[in-house]
Amino acid sequence: MAYDEMKSSAGGVRGPYRAYENWLLSLPPDLLRRKHEEADMLFRRLGITFAVYGDQDGTERLIPFDTVPRIISAKEWTHLSTGCCQRVRALNAFLNDLYHGQDILKAGIIPKAHIMGNGMFRPEMQGVDVARDVYVHVAGIDLVRTGENDFYVLEDNLRSPSGVSYMLENRAMMMRLFPDLFARHRVAAVDDYPDILIKNLRSVAPAKCKGDPTVVMMTPGYYNSAYFEHAFLAEQMGIELVEGRDLFVSDGLVWMRTTTGPKRVDVIYRRIDDDFMDPDAFNPDSSLGVRGLLEVYRKGGVTLANAIGTGVADDKATYTYVPEMIRFYLGEEPILNNVPTWRLEREDERKYVLEHLAELVVKEVQGAGGYGMLVGPTSTKQQIEEFRLRILANPSNYIAQPTLALSTVPTLVEQGIAPRHVDLRPYVLAGETVTLVPGGLTRVALTEGSLVVNSSQGGGTKDTWVLENDPC
Repeated sequence: MAYDEMKSSAGGVRGPYRAYENWLLSLPPDLLRRKHEEADMLFRRLGITFAVYGDQDGTERLIPFDTVPRIISAKEWTHLSTGCCQRVRALNAFLNDLYHGQDILKAGIIPKAHIMGNGMFRPEMQGVDVARDVYVHVAGIDLVRTGENDFYVLEDNLRSPSGVSYMLENRAMMMRLFPDLFARHRVAAVDDYPDILIKNLRSVAPAKCKGDPTVVMMTPGYYNSAYFEHAFLAEQMGIELVEGRDLFVSDGLVWMRTTTGPKRVDVIYRRIDDDFMDPDAFNPDSSLGVRGLLEVYRKGGVTLANAIGTGVADDKATYTYVPEMIRFYLGEEPILNNVPTWRLEREDERKYVLEHLAELVVKEVQGAGGYGMLVGPTSTKQQIEEFRLRILANPSNYIAQPTLALSTVPTLVEQGIAPRHVDLRPYVLAGETVTLVPGGLTRVALTEGSLVVNSSQGGGTKDTWVLENDPC
């Protein structure tokens, strides 16, 4: 049975939700429904939508927003935030080692063949020194909960994690709709995220930078599914939103075209995949990148956030080694546990998984957004058999995990307020320091019984409240 974050098995209300429950009981019956409709109207007016690749009509969708917040105690947050920061420190150390001495491979902790055969490993980055040894400047760590003190890391998103704009806009919407609620609760603020992010980005300017660094946000363009977020964050940080065509390389540096002439660029917060960043170095057909960018980067003329080559560390197979990375680089025990995971290139583990496909979750090692996965308990026999053939054709492309009973939180659905399964993505920022704002993106599976929370698969989002003081 899933852990209910609001109500105990005996029917009582857990501490973080007590004040909210009292407020909820005092409401007119239709108030939440009216507020929900108001939120939808405002989000649509603001243009807070996303596109789903593969949709026939290509229309923009509104991510469903739930007006019932998820509430996390101060004690729980201390545990989660400390664990997430520990994890990102270890992942940055791993990437620095991987592209330099490769001590962890020499120690036999991670098989060399796993790294060298990984499509996300970039040999072009070997020997390249990056500012402050930071490769992952923004990380989204996906967490799930299964019990009172049982939290697991589901995934490490290290390339260009999305969703932070929804964290910020969800909070702004809740404060607009329910100002009285924030008078009843001491909720930690999240609105300083852009300030922390820009400070960290400036702190990793290359050594060749003279004076105040110029930071830009690089987007694939208007038709990208996350374009709203790119424009939103650029505006919040007070920096230019650019496309590849706005930049060029000259004299070993990167320049931005402006109405007053070229302006040097020191830090690029990129939301474009490695393959498209430089047609001279990667995909020659890319029209999104900047010719010669990689060479400037390799010679320390510009900082890219996140670094080229970080994808090798958020591969779902590499994920299985993160606890060992923490022990190897930090000399610490992991604060947050991984979900138990089977590696399907191993014959004995593959045999077990193939015999239990109907009970497990199987994922592509480089899949994202809920695609390329099998949720055994909710799949048909035909879907399971089709996935079996995929695994047999390419076992190393998959990992498997038990189907966790994700925790539930109260959610406004058609029938009223009911429990629905959730995950949580806090955003860890690394630069001069490693930190994260007290909150994150809570994603909720709106369909009863569903465990798939991704917006592209019909999930919604909630505001995430971290209490500054726990109730007595």
